[in-house]
Amino acid sequence: MVRYTLKRLVSLVISLAVASVVIFLAIEVLPGDPAAYMLGVNAQEDTLAALRDQLGLNGTAWARYSTWIGGMLQGDFGTSYTYRTPVAEMIGDRMQVSLPLALMALTLSTVIAFPAGILAASRRGSFADVLIMGITQLGVAIPNFWFAMLMVLVFAINLRWFGAGGFAGWEAGLLPGLKSLTLPAIALALPQASILARIMRSSLLDTLTEDFIRTARAKGLSRAQALRRHALRNALIPVLTIIGLQFSFLLAGAIIIENVFFLPGLGRLIFQAISSRDLIVVESVVMLLVFAVVMVNFAVEIAYALVDPRLRASR
Repeated sequence: MVRYTLKRLVSLVISLAVASVVIFLAIEVLPGDPAAYMLGVNAQEDTLAALRDQLGLNGTAWARYSTWIGGMLQGDFGTSYTYRTPVAEMIGDRMQVSLPLALMALTLSTVIAFPAGILAASRRGSFADVLIMGITQLGVAIPNFWFAMLMVLVFAINLRWFGAGGFAGWEAGLLPGLKSLTLPAIALALPQASILARIMRSSLLDTLTEDFIRTARAKGLSRAQALRRHALRNALIPVLTIIGLQFSFLLAGAIIIENVFFLPGLGRLIFQAISSRDLIVVESVVMLLVFAVVMVNFAVEIAYALVDPRLRASR
């Protein structure tokens, strides 16, 4: 287990190093000059040169990359070109919205998908199976932003159970903050729950046809007991993969939902930074999200080893 974990740690470090280079190069080739964007088209050349020097844009690419990575390793993500505010402070403020939103959406999708997928697999071909697969097909097909607008129309405008948008802030209390995130979390969770339920059903059905399940049944276990004791654990590996990918998507890919509900999260921060050519914010936020994705994948691989003893024993 220790050797397996160390190998995954080395892979994690290499992935982060490669990702940092790719992110920096991608930002470098984007058209436009942040200094010219900030000062306008009529700015004088000497003024532009002074601002570029102040922002650290006149150095070589290697020098800028080294400064950026060295600062991130020390917890210094740089200073926003537009707001003249430390990027780490901006990310910290936005993470107070994006992280709880992602966790709420992931929890909801898992709570919905696991029972639905297990029920569909255990009742294969029945009315319950057909109904669940039909609902999940609809959930996959409907765009989450359309579903979000529909929920705003029903629950915010007509029923007035929730606000139509905005974030109350955690300083207003836990319940107001969670209430502000409820509709966005549901809008994000339902499509992901549909995908996860279908993966859970498919994985369980494949596992139920294995020889060890037939052996367990031959020893006297009922279908439900064999599913619960043997099939479920072996079917979790592909499901864990999807859960890890979903968390990464929910953390980084909620740009549209955050704009629909006017939430001050990481998604809107990236959108605003790209629009204003605030390169240091884009680089730092994207690198942080890549780090989150890699760490989630690392956690999923460790979970593989806990679920499947063969991985712990492999060389």
